[in-house]
Amino acid sequence: MKVLIVGVNSAIARLIVERLRADGDEVAGIDRRGWNKAPIEVHALDIRKRAAEDVFRKLRPDAVVHMGTVTSLVMPGEERYRINLGGTRAVFEHCRTYGVRQCIFVGRHTFYGAASDSPLFHTEDEPPMALASFPELADLVAADLYAGSALWRFPELHTTVLRLCYSLGPSGHGTLGTFLRGARIPTLLGFDPLFQFMHEADAAAAIVLALRKRPRGVFNVVGDEPIPLSVIIRETGRVTLPLPEFVYGLALGRFGLPKLPEGALQHIKYPVVADGSAFVRETAWKPRFDDAITMREYRAAFPPPKSRGRGDG
Repeated sequence: MKVLIVGVNSAIARLIVERLRADGDEVAGIDRRGWNKAPIEVHALDIRKRAAEDVFRKLRPDAVVHMGTVTSLVMPGEERYRINLGGTRAVFEHCRTYGVRQCIFVGRHTFYGAASDSPLFHTEDEPPMALASFPELADLVAADLYAGSALWRFPELHTTVLRLCYSLGPSGHGTLGTFLRGARIPTLLGFDPLFQFMHEADAAAAIVLALRKRPRGVFNVVGDEPIPLSVIIRETGRVTLPLPEFVYGLALGRFGLPKLPEGALQHIKYPVVADGSAFVRETAWKPRFDDAITMREYRAAFPPPKSRGRGDG
């Protein structure tokens, strides 16, 4: 199979490349950042530009994996919106124009939003919530909904939307890995939400499985059971720093603490937990790594930095 990966220079995408090449598939990639010394052909292009369309025209891939969206942690502002929604639109238009048979859009379980009145386990037919409190998610939600609309707009294209929970692993990449990087992890006093994550190698395996099994529709993809944030902090060797909400926003980005958008506070207060049973039924998906192994590998790759401060661990 000939596979084109959009957004190929990421930790999970690189693992996908390894798996596909080991299986004998032909793989190429597009990424604005390029990929130095890549083992495959990588085009350092913006997916929205004409040169990217030429890649589709010349390569004629059988399947496309779209991982080219970015979060507000990576790119703030209006350009992020253009990349996420404009880039997703370009991917699906090129797939339709150049006869791609299968397209996988890799989204995030944060699509559902975090709110005090949200259900504990989100199913795929639920709408996004709490965008008013976290507007930085709006472009990712829009991209996800656009990808989902391809199911009926482009019936000839086999479309799969995967909403992956947080990934964690020895690369340290991703929202959760970045949040845990410091010695002291700020939490909100009185809140200890459940967090759902999977090993980054399992995330890559799930995407490859979707390529093989070709499930059509929208699917949550999750790992082991969700666990409290305080447990994740402790098991990765960090120290919890509980802060009152009125202090939290002022402290972020200072004193060695991570910098987060204001709307992200909801995700430190309330859980975002997805029901992954539909993907299991369609593909017989089973993660290889449990939470304990995943946290242990992250801690080994990123030992807790020394900190002069003390907190409740």
